[in-house]
Amino acid sequence: MRLGRMAAILALAIICAPATQAAPAREWIDQTTGHRIIRISQAPGSTSLYFHQNSYTRQGDKMVISTPDGIAVVRLADWRVTPLVRQAGIKLLLVGRRTRTAYYTQPHGAGVIVHGVDIDSGKVRRIATVARGSIGSINADETLLLGQWAEREPPLQPGGDGNRPGETAFAATGADGKPLSYADAKEVRLNQRLEAKIPMEIFTIDIRTGARKVVVASTDWLNHVQFSPTDPTRILYCHEGPWHKVDRIWTIRTDGSDKRLVHKRAMNMEIAGHEFFSPDGKWIWYDLQTPRGEVFWLAGYELATGKRRWFPVARDQWSVHYNQSPDGQRFSGDGGDAQMVARATDGKYLTLFTPQPIPDVAGIHADNADALIEAGTLRADKIVDLARHDYRLEPNVTFTPDGRWMIFRSNMEGASHVYAAEVAPAK
Repeated sequence: MRLGRMAAILALAIICAPATQAAPAREWIDQTTGHRIIRISQAPGSTSLYFHQNSYTRQGDKMVISTPDGIAVVRLADWRVTPLVRQAGIKLLLVGRRTRTAYYTQPHGAGVIVHGVDIDSGKVRRIATVARGSIGSINADETLLLGQWAEREPPLQPGGDGNRPGETAFAATGADGKPLSYADAKEVRLNQRLEAKIPMEIFTIDIRTGARKVVVASTDWLNHVQFSPTDPTRILYCHEGPWHKVDRIWTIRTDGSDKRLVHKRAMNMEIAGHEFFSPDGKWIWYDLQTPRGEVFWLAGYELATGKRRWFPVARDQWSVHYNQSPDGQRFSGDGGDAQMVARATDGKYLTLFTPQPIPDVAGIHADNADALIEAGTLRADKIVDLARHDYRLEPNVTFTPDGRWMIFRSNMEGASHVYAAEVAPAK
């Protein structure tokens, strides 16, 4: 009887064991939003690329992700994950717009070595050796690398080893000696880096000749470098630092011409940032707040005409990053938590935004309508509930080339993984 009772107790213990012991579901329906979610990655610690870095082939059949031991390729038709490069310590950059090549770097002294790997064959070739600085982008015809160099790179958080705002655990105290929030501590550390006045350069490397050319040199903090997805000579970059202090968003040609400040502040504490190109390269979109933390916009600037388009965003729909669908008809947002600039009370979602125009009343136009900001509204649909996500890891959502899925990284199950969320609701 005693053995039988012990067996019964053991069986009951197994039945009542915590659910966390079971492997997470690979596919499920989000109970809050009704959309299907698939966990793509297999290895904990996997991540997708930063939101403006292209991870898809031109044909739209494959994408690349970072894994703990290197790089993997994902077949979008069935989410099959295959190792592509097994090498610790490398950094995945992006996929080329012209060829089926994934580019990555490995540290090399004060610089990096840039490699390209054929996504289908796995064949690796050495692209360039960059003696100093880092590489952030490759132009549309894959002839120029775009990089930045700083005379020194102090950690943003004293005692830390990270330099990217999205990967650093910020901490600081205020004038009263009390700990600041994560968001305010981040501002303190960004300002300290800006005020260090470290000499910097944005440069290009000609892949064919290895020639290095300085495009911008400054003691301002230069960052967020990216090439246009369609124009091989158009560069977008920022002056980093507290956004309410800097003139952030700039564009320039590779020869140094046509330098423009994309958005000029018109009120104190106005901020603009996390800029990105539209898929066709014709627009620059960015997060605009007038003023910071109070009134939110998704704002656009048309390069050819200077036309501006602004869409209001509700506080709980504000996002760390926005992105645009391949057809240009919709936007995504990756949400934010209560510690971030919007201080949203219910903002932890991936959201699909559909622009809606505001027509002129009775078809009557102002005489100078074409010179004014074009306003609209955004219909917002929740796609993924990220209540369990820690926003120190930014989701960095992108659309798949067919526009059917939103790809993002999350730690909602504990470790970082790469996920796909279906744009259309589950049937």
